[in-house]
Amino acid sequence: METKLTIEDRNRIQETIHQKYARVSESPEGHFRYTTGRAGLEALNYDPEIIQALPETAIASYCGVGNPFTLGPVHEGESVLDIGCGCAVDTLIAAIMVGPKGKAVGIDMIPEMLDRARKNLQGTSLKNVTFHQASAEGLFFSEDTFDVVISNGVFNLIPNKAKALAEVFRLLKPSGRLMVADQVLVGEVPEDKKARVDSWAK
Repeated sequence: METKLTIEDRNRIQETIHQKYARVSESPEGHFRYTTGRAGLEALNYDPEIIQALPETAIASYCGVGNPFTLGPVHEGESVLDIGCGCAVDTLIAAIMVGPKGKAVGIDMIPEMLDRARKNLQGTSLKNVTFHQASAEGLFFSEDTFDVVISNGVFNLIPNKAKALAEVFRLLKPSGRLMVADQVLVGEVPEDKKARVDSWAK
């Protein structure tokens, strides 16, 4: 069921997401129904060697819903975009995978999450990572820029998913891969639009 959103609806969704994830940037504990931190990474079968290469602050901030790296390879020298990078655990993992000749770019709408991402990066020796504040619905990168686009628990939050996906495919190289881990609604969508908007980030 398509939800036609007004500007007021979109502003309310954005404010709700901002409020929640500003708190998550301090600690993911208590904000999700699934396991976060080191236990979450281990439960989702992230590479143990890569987990060990991350700073403890980054490990503790992990709050992904899945492991996008199980969906395909990431090779040395490639360029990776992480949409909705949050505290940047997946961005840092991608940077390790692509090595110094590759690059990993994280984008997020929430300034507090990007602050945490930069602090997590400071705990590493990685030089191939950059972060930008941006929305997935309007990205400023040139066409055919990235070999891989990843996203973890973010597309469910994007109001205009079709527009965001169009941006992804604009940015991907012809042989590029999109690897998404996300949540899917099971059951009936509430008929009341206000109820859908009010529960968007829950």
